[in-house]
Amino acid sequence: MARLRSVAASLCLGMAAACCVLAPARGQGSGASPTPDDSLKIYAVSTAKTRLFKRWTGHGIYLGRGAVITASHVVGRWPFHVNQRVLIDGEELPARVIKQGAPEETDLAVLSVDETRLPVSLRLRLNPVCKGMPLVGTEVVVVNPEGTARSRIISPTSIPAESRAKYGTIISNVELAGSGSGVFDAASRCLLGIISRRILVGNAASLHRGTEDGTFESAKYFVPAPTIAKFIPAEFRF
Repeated sequence: MARLRSVAASLCLGMAAACCVLAPARGQGSGASPTPDDSLKIYAVSTAKTRLFKRWTGHGIYLGRGAVITASHVVGRWPFHVNQRVLIDGEELPARVIKQGAPEETDLAVLSVDETRLPVSLRLRLNPVCKGMPLVGTEVVVVNPEGTARSRIISPTSIPAESRAKYGTIISNVELAGSGSGVFDAASRCLLGIISRRILVGNAASLHRGTEDGTFESAKYFVPAPTIAKFIPAEFRF
């Protein structure tokens, strides 16, 4: 009987060792590990507006002190006649428009929410706007609540000549770059711009002709940091 007990104990020890080898370490799940770019998602918010029982949603970036910046056309043409909301950290907060530009000119709008209702982790943060014009070739991170994606600032010569003067700051297109998304400098992590619109790429002939499947290549125009710095009220310039 003693010999049987000894054998059983040996088997149990062997099985336990096998389980230790096969079991994953705590905290090592099967999902993808967060990247350094994911830390920028804390600034990403969703916007929503409701008019005549219809709801529209978009993206925005938290600046600090309760202020959110987005594209003017995301807010809409009648901002005071719709129920403006901002979705932050799973909570939907009422928002008011404190400044709005014309979408065809300065496609920016600043919204304000009750700062006391924000999570402490966000309330303590101030999101700096980059200094100076973005340079061609700069690696950027496009950020919104859906995720992050890397892109690069490309030369205005990539778009039709008639668009260069008005839409001179562009990035190579990424699917994530919807209106109101933030463009951050990948190195310094400051805010470089706000995505405004899609720009078709190519010369006039190719734009009319298109590709064989009827689509066009495109880039994304973003309102650049110097324009943002001049547009936002002084109390939100950090």
